[in-house]
Amino acid sequence: MNGKIFQQWRIRRWLKFIFDKTGNEKLKLNFLRAVPFWIASLITGLLAVFYSKIFLFAENGADSLFTSNHWLFFIVTPACFLIAWWVVARFEKFAGGSGIPQVIAAIELANPRDHQKIRRLLSIRVIIVKIISSVFMIFGGGVIGREGPTIQIAGSVFRKINQLLPDWWPKVSKRNMIMTGAAAGLAAAFNTPLGGIVFAIEELTKTHISYFRTALFTAVIIAGLTAQGLFGPYLYLGYPVIKDLSVYIFLGVILVALITGIGGSVTGRCLLAFMNLKTRLKNNSQQIVFVTLCGLVIALFGFVFGTHLVGSGKAVMTGVLFTSDKFLPWYAPLIRMAGSVFSFSTGAAGGVFAPALSSGACIGSVMSGWMHLSDSNTNLLILSGMVGFLTGITRTPFTSSIIVLEMTDRHNLIFYLMLAGLFAGMVSLLIDKHSFYDHMKVRYLRQIETEETKQQTTIV
Repeated sequence: MNGKIFQQWRIRRWLKFIFDKTGNEKLKLNFLRAVPFWIASLITGLLAVFYSKIFLFAENGADSLFTSNHWLFFIVTPACFLIAWWVVARFEKFAGGSGIPQVIAAIELANPRDHQKIRRLLSIRVIIVKIISSVFMIFGGGVIGREGPTIQIAGSVFRKINQLLPDWWPKVSKRNMIMTGAAAGLAAAFNTPLGGIVFAIEELTKTHISYFRTALFTAVIIAGLTAQGLFGPYLYLGYPVIKDLSVYIFLGVILVALITGIGGSVTGRCLLAFMNLKTRLKNNSQQIVFVTLCGLVIALFGFVFGTHLVGSGKAVMTGVLFTSDKFLPWYAPLIRMAGSVFSFSTGAAGGVFAPALSSGACIGSVMSGWMHLSDSNTNLLILSGMVGFLTGITRTPFTSSIIVLEMTDRHNLIFYLMLAGLFAGMVSLLIDKHSFYDHMKVRYLRQIETEETKQQTTIV
């Protein structure tokens, strides 16, 4: 009897002894099914904190580097973009991009016929490549976020724990494990537990929540508490001052929602167009030129317009919400949107959540300046713009509203934020009936199917 089998035998004997004493078979079954979720949630929380710390370290390092010498943009940015792209292209191409479409595709593949294909989308290799590639991107000034990658990392952790369960362990649904992992990842990344739950319901699940609600809630709680235990209780953005709102400010919220909804949807279409352009480049030399040009464009943005308009965008959001410089110039939203397109289309790892929020914040800021609004009214339009732009890309108005609500702890704004999400979701349909994530999910599923077919043909 080898060591692994002996260990499993000891665990089974220990569990049998414990639950035989209680005489409750249902309790035993529920406990065994819950354990994998608890373990995976704890690991997810630890990984989310580790990832956020090195991501923030790289972003702060880049800001200090480029602030001291703007000319370094033209050297460091293309070099980092190339490294980030090469890591993905060489080691795991499905680790590129946001990570959320990969998780959605994995959930769709979580069935007896296709479950083996999930290994390309969620794995330990994906976690390593995702972290390395995105850290190089953010150090180069890439307009990316870490929230989408955190969700793919969490999905990979939950899938791996599910794989490691011994044969005698009660069966745990692969689909439910992945969905729960994604929710836990979002909760840990933003410190938004309700956002993680709503995200799972609105974006991921096609299964009635009653089948996995306990696992979902406990996973979000454990991952969130782990992150809080290491970071401390924190808000992603902070407490913007919002009081004495104008009676008619809801009209401004609707206007901002309409513009940001269109802006988010248009950005999604541009992202797809640039990615399709890149896929038509047949050899590595052409792709290297494309990635280098994208890096040079971002370098030019940073050099001309400043470091605050490149990177994840958190500095832009905190700047307009918590300083006296509330009104950005008219070109700020365009630079943020274009920066996201040029960064994401390289194929390197990086999310669109934070860039989308910052683009919406820029639009809200610009429009508030045009309307000469007070600070409180301006803050409301900035938050509404964040909800509207994120909704335009993801088509998840409730998730967007709850995330922004929890990031700022401004519960009295819930109806304004939901109003923004509602109008942004409706108007975005004029540009595209499907979300950016839906398009990317189909893209990944086709790639996997094509590769599986090629492999089968080669074997035959």
